Amino acid sequence: MGDASEVEHRTGNCETCGDGTCSAKAARDGESPEEHEKRIALRRRLCRIGRKVLVLSGKGGVGKSTVAVNLAAWLSMKGKSVGLLDVDIHGPSVPRMLGLRDVEILGCADGMLPVEYEDIAVMSIGFLLQNDKDAVIWRGPRKMAVIRQFLAEVVWGDRDFLIVDVPPGTGDEPLSVCQLIEDADGAVVVTTPQEVALGAVRRSITFCRELALPVIGVVENMSGFVCPKCGERTELFKSGGGERLAREMHVPFLGRIPLDPALTLAGDDGHPLVERLAESATARALQSVFKPILDLPRRP
Repeated sequence: MGDASEVEHRTGNCETCGDGTCSAKAARDGESPEEHEKRIALRRRLCRIGRKVLVLSGKGGVGKSTVAVNLAAWLSMKGKSVGLLDVDIHGPSVPRMLGLRDVEILGCADGMLPVEYEDIAVMSIGFLLQNDKDAVIWRGPRKMAVIRQFLAEVVWGDRDFLIVDVPPGTGDEPLSVCQLIEDADGAVVVTTPQEVALGAVRRSITFCRELALPVIGVVENMSGFVCPKCGERTELFKSGGGERLAREMHVPFLGRIPLDPALTLAGDDGHPLVERLAESATARALQSVFKPILDLPRRP
């Protein structure tokens, strides 16, 4: 679960870690004692996590949650201790994709306990909804409060990775996540090949740059259709748009994921494809995309 020095770094807390550069050591200008204490509580949780990776998309429907779920599952398969946080307030997909739709959140003296999927610690707003028909009708401040609660009050423990499935766009929720996770290691930006998606991704990359959030790379999802019978690949949409965009915006291109019915079925059945069909061409494409994230260096 990471090397010894990394574990030692994470097991400290705001009273004993001795890091004089920690952003929570002193109150900021205009920050009340209550606000400072909340920030200390947040840092106390997050400093125990080695890598914090945000999965973003410029628009909905491009497979962002599919990428986040399979990334978390693959990292766990590689022996990493992983947390998966779904903060897509209005469209939580992670509980269904992991077969956790009817799970109840439990608490303890230290906070809320994440739901366990095999060795992955999972938290989602979906666990708080009574059924699939419930709509979350909240304004910005309440959304930010819940996101903060999930980060600061969930007992994540010592984790090598926290994967955050962030709502699409560049509005309140993505901004709140980036502001709360001040030392996020980077963002994986998911797109599809069509220009309507690529235009939104350009804005996502600009959003990251304005917030000093490193872009780990662009993933082109639904890049060609894989026939479930013969395995032949057909270009339903023009492919290569994600790679061209990455070059244009001077960010890494992580790779392409085909439009494979097996990937959709795996999500609907609650079993990530990288686990269910680990030797399939699509699973190998996912693994290739994820490899640079496994080797991600700690952000200075």
